[in-house]
Amino acid sequence: MQKKYLMTPGPTPVPAEVLLTQSAPMIHHRTPDFSATLMGAVAGLKYVFQTEGDVLVMACSGTGVMEASISNCFCAGDTIIVTRNGKFGDRMKQLAEVYGLNVVDLSYEWTQVVSPADVAAALEANPDARGVVVTQSETSSGVLNDVKAIGEIVAGYPDCVFIVDSITGIGAVECKTDAWNLDVVMTGSQKGLMLPPGLAACTVSEKAWRAYERSTLPKYYFDWKKYKKSLDKDTTPFTPAVSLIIGLAKALEMIRDEGIENTIARHSRLAEATRRGCEALGMKLFAPPEGRGSAVTPVWVPEGVDGKAIVKIMKEKHGVTIAGGQDDYVGRIFRVGHLGYFGDFDIIITLSALEMTLAELGYEFDRGAGIVAAQTVFMGE
Repeated sequence: MQKKYLMTPGPTPVPAEVLLTQSAPMIHHRTPDFSATLMGAVAGLKYVFQTEGDVLVMACSGTGVMEASISNCFCAGDTIIVTRNGKFGDRMKQLAEVYGLNVVDLSYEWTQVVSPADVAAALEANPDARGVVVTQSETSSGVLNDVKAIGEIVAGYPDCVFIVDSITGIGAVECKTDAWNLDVVMTGSQKGLMLPPGLAACTVSEKAWRAYERSTLPKYYFDWKKYKKSLDKDTTPFTPAVSLIIGLAKALEMIRDEGIENTIARHSRLAEATRRGCEALGMKLFAPPEGRGSAVTPVWVPEGVDGKAIVKIMKEKHGVTIAGGQDDYVGRIFRVGHLGYFGDFDIIITLSALEMTLAELGYEFDRGAGIVAAQTVFMGE
């Protein structure tokens, strides 16, 4: 028997309390019991998103609400500015192009942070732009983009909505939807919300609703107004993922008990311990110092070491599943996830497995150095 540890940036571990709640007998979704649970979950999401505005819940993956943000806000031929410094920024560009939008492409290397000054310049050059899209926490690169600064810029354009992909950000990094002028913010259930995959949620500001009213792009299942009208009646427009929403209510209760500020601080501590642990082993971090998020830590594979073998040996021999690199970085980096239901000893175990794996692959380092470095963070030294 081998005990397994899931250390990826999604799906993430699910607390036993949430799993047990989801295993309760099925209830019908058109009942007062389910309505109470749904509205409790929506209130909890508003707390986590830090918004007083609308929050819509859909049975889909994060890509579903990414697509909804495009189809509900624009018309074919609209100009939008899309920033890209990772795989999911690329996906937003692809979605915009599928719907016939004119994309002003702000592309960066995956190791770079999106520049607010570049966004400001793009808006000055394209004053008719109807939207700006930024990935706050880029899962593929671990880069954290400054959506607060960009939000201040976009707020000066009354007809331009600011769309933020925070699918791996919500619950792991600070994200103040209302205070930062973020019009649409998205997340997925299998990330910081500590649930299995299958749910996604997004915020919709008043500015975003105005964009919706002029939008002519086709939409049906992802039509925001359907969800808004149903929520006003404490229900959903289509059959919801009942068990997931029941689990969501419990998970959000756990986040409330911890306190969102404490939740974010915990993630920051876990990320710092992971970073210091990997650096103590002589490895280099992928994301730049000025833009490192707390959801996932990508690390360059040491020269002469098989990057794919690191992931394979950790999983098969030590029971610790981490993520490899994506696209051009397959085999060149590995990624340790630590968003959601994680604690200090998950990082210690992961670093221990990493050390044993690296030793087996012939990489030379001071045994135990990564673990000691992480312990130093956790002990506040």
